[in-house]
Amino acid sequence: MKISLSLILLGTTLASTSVHAQQATEAKSDAATLGLNHVGFAVSNLDASVSFFVDTLGWKPAGGQLDYPAKFVMNDEMFVTLWQVIDTVDFVAFDRKNNVGLHHMAITVRDLEALEELHRKFVARDDVTVEFAPEFLGEGPTTHMMIREPSGLRLEFIVPASRIKSKD
Repeated sequence: MKISLSLILLGTTLASTSVHAQQATEAKSDAATLGLNHVGFAVSNLDASVSFFVDTLGWKPAGGQLDYPAKFVMNDEMFVTLWQVIDTVDFVAFDRKNNVGLHHMAITVRDLEALEELHRKFVARDDVTVEFAPEFLGEGPTTHMMIREPSGLRLEFIVPASRIKSKD
């Protein structure tokens, strides 16, 4: 099974950067490295984070490592490992402006209708924070939203312009 992530936007989310990153993933490269194999996150609430990916996003459980503890989740394109932090009370919370590391992970969404449905699901959960609802990235038509899942991971959900049908 090919595990890949079509787009990770790190730092600024300018429309031109997004388009450039998307084109770069579609171009053939001479680089020795291929696509992203998986992403591993340390989480404060393993069960709630697994529930978010499985129950809200529709991903599938893919095993785990009980002695760590860790659980794995996947969809047809991505594989994510979720690792429970040792101290679930006094952990260092994510701070995108002051900590070096992952700013957010961007996940491609099938279409605008699916993005709107995800937004409704996120709003319905008490443990998910919506940073912003679906909106254009730059001048559009690429559309995205940003949330924090139950452990505070910052996730972007994005419908690239190529997946948006014209309303003509």
